[in-house]
Amino acid sequence: MQYDYSKNKEEHPEPIKAEVKGLIPEWLQGTLIRNGPGLFSLGETKYNHWFDGMALLHSFTFKKGEVTYRSKYLRGDTYNSNMQANRIVVSEMGTMAYPDPCKNIFSKVITFLSHTIPDFTDNCANNIIKYGNDYHATSETNYIRKIDPVTLETQDKVDYLKYLPVSIVASHTHYDKEGNSYSMGTCIAEKGKSKYMLFKVPGGSRPDGSPPLKSAEAVCTLPCRSLLTPSYYHSFGMTDNYFVFIEQPLKLDILRMATAYLRRVSWASCMKFHPEDSTLIHVIDRKTKKEIGIKFYTGAMAVYHQVNAFEDDGHVVFDVICYDDNSLYEMFYLDKLKEQMGADTMYCKPKCKRFVMPLSDMGETGEDLVKLKYTTASAVKEKDGKILCQGEVLCDGTELPRINYNFNGKKYRYSYMCCVDISPVAKKIVKFDAETKQQVEWTGGDGFASEPVFIPRPDAVEEDDGVVLTSVINAKPANGGFLLVLDAKSFKEIARASIDVDFHMDMHGYFIPDSS
Repeated sequence: MQYDYSKNKEEHPEPIKAEVKGLIPEWLQGTLIRNGPGLFSLGETKYNHWFDGMALLHSFTFKKGEVTYRSKYLRGDTYNSNMQANRIVVSEMGTMAYPDPCKNIFSKVITFLSHTIPDFTDNCANNIIKYGNDYHATSETNYIRKIDPVTLETQDKVDYLKYLPVSIVASHTHYDKEGNSYSMGTCIAEKGKSKYMLFKVPGGSRPDGSPPLKSAEAVCTLPCRSLLTPSYYHSFGMTDNYFVFIEQPLKLDILRMATAYLRRVSWASCMKFHPEDSTLIHVIDRKTKKEIGIKFYTGAMAVYHQVNAFEDDGHVVFDVICYDDNSLYEMFYLDKLKEQMGADTMYCKPKCKRFVMPLSDMGETGEDLVKLKYTTASAVKEKDGKILCQGEVLCDGTELPRINYNFNGKKYRYSYMCCVDISPVAKKIVKFDAETKQQVEWTGGDGFASEPVFIPRPDAVEEDDGVVLTSVINAKPANGGFLLVLDAKSFKEIARASIDVDFHMDMHGYFIPDSS
C-alpha cells in the first residue's frame, strides 16, 4: 500500500495522550516538533507539487514516561488568504496562483504586479529553526514564522530583508555551544552583484524583546559565479574553524523567475540542473571570515543535505548526500507521485559521499594531496592550481541524515538516516557506521518512517549513547500512527507511542529539551 501524498490532513490542536508500549527512558524530557506539508487542495484548486502544501506542525511531548501529541496548521498570511478565498491565491515554488476568473480587472492587475516583483509566501513547511530563544517554522523564502513550541500557535511574521539583504535563505541552520545560530542566504543583484551570505544570530534574548534577527551580523560573503543564476542550496557544513559551502550547478534563473507568471509557468520551472558545469566547494575560514586561497571543485551533482563536516590533520572532511541530477524534485510533483509509486520507475538513488579538502596545496601537479589513510577520497592538484576532488562513496540509498549534534563539526562515527534505496519513501531507517561502513536497519513493515532524530543521554560520553526518534505513518490510516523510540546503540525498539491520528508525511524536526 502506498502513501497518498495528495490527501488533506486534519489538525488536532488539543493535546492527545498517546498509548505507550515499552519503557521510555526517564531522562527523555522535552518536545519534538516536526514540520511538513499537510493540505493540498482548496475549493476547486490544488497544488502541483508536494513541497507546496500548507505547513502542518505536529509535536510529541515527553514527560515522565508519557507522550502527548498535537498538530496545528501554520496560520500565516498565505494560509489565511487561501482559506478566506477557499482557493489557492498565493503562489508557491511549484504552483503559480492565478486570480479567480470571476474577479474584476483591478484584482487581476494587482495579482500580475505581485508576481512580477514577487512578495513570496510565508507558508513555511520545511523545518524548525531556533534564533535566540525563539523557534520558527521555515522554508526558503525571506519569510519565517515564529511559533509557540508548546501550543504550536502561529506568532510573528519575520522578514529577513528587514535585517539582511537576503531573498532566499537555506532551511538548515547550524548552532554552536554558546547558542549562536549560523545561516546562509542569497543576495540577488544587490548593488549590481549577486552573492551568498553567511550570517550569525547571537543566542539568548535581546534586552528590548525585539526579534533576534535584529542582532544578526554578516560573517562573510561569496560572489555567485553567475550574476543572475545563483546556485540553489538547502544546507551547508560547519566545523570548529571552517564553513563549507557547495555551489552546485543546480541554478535559479532570476530573469525567468521574474517573467514566470506572465509565461504561465511555475518558479520551479526556472530552476535547472546543468550537468556540463562543475560543482565548486568553498572552504571559508571562520577566523579571517574569508575563503581560503585554494579552489576546490568536483563533477556536477545535486546536494540537499549535509551529514557532517570535521577537520583532521590538515584536512577538512565533508560528508554529503549526492544525486546525479535534479530528478528528485521532479519526482515530487503530485501527479507524478500517483503514477510512480505504484509502478517500477527509474529512480536516481542518492549516494552518501565523503569529500576531503586539504588545507595546503603544496605538492606536484597530478599529486593526490589527501594524506588520510581511512578514506579513498582524493584531491588532485591540476596545472592551473585548482584541486579536483573525487568523493568516496560511504553508502547509497540513504537520505535525511541526522547525527549526535554534540559531534557536529567534529570527527564522528554514526549517522541515522532514512533508507530510500528503492524509492524516496522510506520504510526503513538505518544507523550507519562511517568507520566500519556497516549499517543496522529498523524496518517498519508497511509503515512509512520520517527523518530519524538522535537525542543524547544527558552527560553521555559515547557518541551513540541516547535514543533515536522517528514518527511512523501507518499504511492503514484507520489504525493511526506512532512515534518510535529506538536505543541508539543497539538500534532496537524500546518503546512506541501510538496515537489514533492519520499522520502526515513531514520533512524535518527539532527537539527542544525540557529546561527544568
